Amino acid sequence: MLNEISALTEVDRARSFGGWQIRYEHQSFVLDCKMTFSVYLPPQAEEANVSHVYWLSGLTCDDQNFVTKAGAQRYAAEQGLAIIAPDTSPRGNLIHDVDAWDLGQGAGFYLNATQNPWSKNYQMANYILTELIPTINKTQPIRPEQRGIFGHSMGGHGALTLALANPDLFKSVSAFSPICSPMHCPWGEKAFEQYLGQDSNAWKQYDSCELIKEHGLPWPVLVDQGTDDSFLEEQLKPELLVDASKGQPYPLILNMREGYDHSYHFISSFIGEHIKHHAQYL
Repeated sequence: MLNEISALTEVDRARSFGGWQIRYEHQSFVLDCKMTFSVYLPPQAEEANVSHVYWLSGLTCDDQNFVTKAGAQRYAAEQGLAIIAPDTSPRGNLIHDVDAWDLGQGAGFYLNATQNPWSKNYQMANYILTELIPTINKTQPIRPEQRGIFGHSMGGHGALTLALANPDLFKSVSAFSPICSPMHCPWGEKAFEQYLGQDSNAWKQYDSCELIKEHGLPWPVLVDQGTDDSFLEEQLKPELLVDASKGQPYPLILNMREGYDHSYHFISSFIGEHIKHHAQYL
């Protein structure tokens, strides 16, 4: 991990359920651009260090979508959990981008790109693992080893893959509507070919199903999926995650939520259950 962290600039702060919702900006060494991230500190953090969980958002989002739409602060305050919400990709006029909502800025896929021109900046896995986590550990009133991760859609994919590839870093994992096997859906195939190249063997390290097959499932995983999600059959494919998790020592808990879609209306309906899931392990 990086020994050096950049200085944080606080750009916004608001009182929320007795705690603080804070937004920071910093110059990222890994991504070579300015980045923002948000932190919710529950009221318990004013008295002692608290456990914490990372939230990874989906395609087209930044660090503010979850903060303003999910309603997570109430439940985080009840459980005494801090929530860290990074952006979804590098940003800025000097960062390569394309005219597509599912690739480029806002669509970093939480991986380390190896192909030009993406490889210069699109290193989101390294950013979270080697820069953001040490930054949070050194600057926030959290318990460094008591860390979980969850996310939505592309962010659900990111939460699962980062945790499965680094089980020593995370004690709890959950996801809303994750892209369960990017190797086998249009979103993932497009992004992986651009970011990682044509060799599908290089894709396996960022596919949850492949990681479970290779490394196993080291903790219970909670997944919520809406049955009326328009991306369910073509892009998300939770049945592949179920198949990969069969026979594992820990369970995959998949809740198919009747009538719910892919939106933050769905996330806000069940965010409290996910925060309780993390709290019991942290």
